[in-house]
Amino acid sequence: MDVNERIKAVLAEHPIVLFMKGTPQFPMCGFSSRAAQALKKAGADFHAVNVLADPEVRAALPHYANWPTFPQLFIQGELIGGCDIVEDLMASGELARMVVDVGGAAQA
Repeated sequence: MDVNERIKAVLAEHPIVLFMKGTPQFPMCGFSSRAAQALKKAGADFHAVNVLADPEVRAALPHYANWPTFPQLFIQGELIGGCDIVEDLMASGELARMVVDVGGAAQA
């Protein structure tokens, strides 16, 4: 399976995916940390992909998504954006609504 097929498979398997540097528990950059925290605050049950652990995905995703930087948030396979967009959506309450709409809210 080539790298683009692997990216598509991850996006098809999980309704909310954050491609980030590091993990939500151990983020390796401030932007990735802020995006993961915003998702947690919105109550999202999301799948994180550590691009530092997969150089192929790290190299291919900016071309696949037409977005040059990390983190990258996808909901229902669609690119939402990076850290600033995720934080803006969180501040407006839109991120929490999007999470509920896709059934990606964490169970209490």
